[in-house]
Amino acid sequence: MSPLLDQFATDDFCYLTTTGRVTGQPHTIEIWFALDGNRLYMLSGSHSSDWVKNLLRAPDVAVRLGETTFAGRARVVAQGDEDALARRLVLAKYTPRSSDDLVDWGRTALPVAVDLAV
Repeated sequence: MSPLLDQFATDDFCYLTTTGRVTGQPHTIEIWFALDGNRLYMLSGSHSSDWVKNLLRAPDVAVRLGETTFAGRARVVAQGDEDALARRLVLAKYTPRSSDDLVDWGRTALPVAVDLAV
């Protein structure tokens, strides 16, 4: 992991800002995440989430971790090995923290990666 990002690895949430595909305005969500080097992984509960549609149209995003904002380039994870890694990292981080059963979500969610400019 990047030494700059290490300090944020256990944070509960990050804040992802995409550009609205219709309005062109910034759209920020609070979302669970896991870090792997300079890459941040998230799982979208729905393949039709607005934030996913936004990043597919305009992949340049901003991610706020703590009080620090990083530029990044987002993409839907398409390769099998990376898909498995994203799911494993996010589930490993949040399963002990949640009283919900995350197994189905971890299996059906859409993995999204953001390559951070660090």
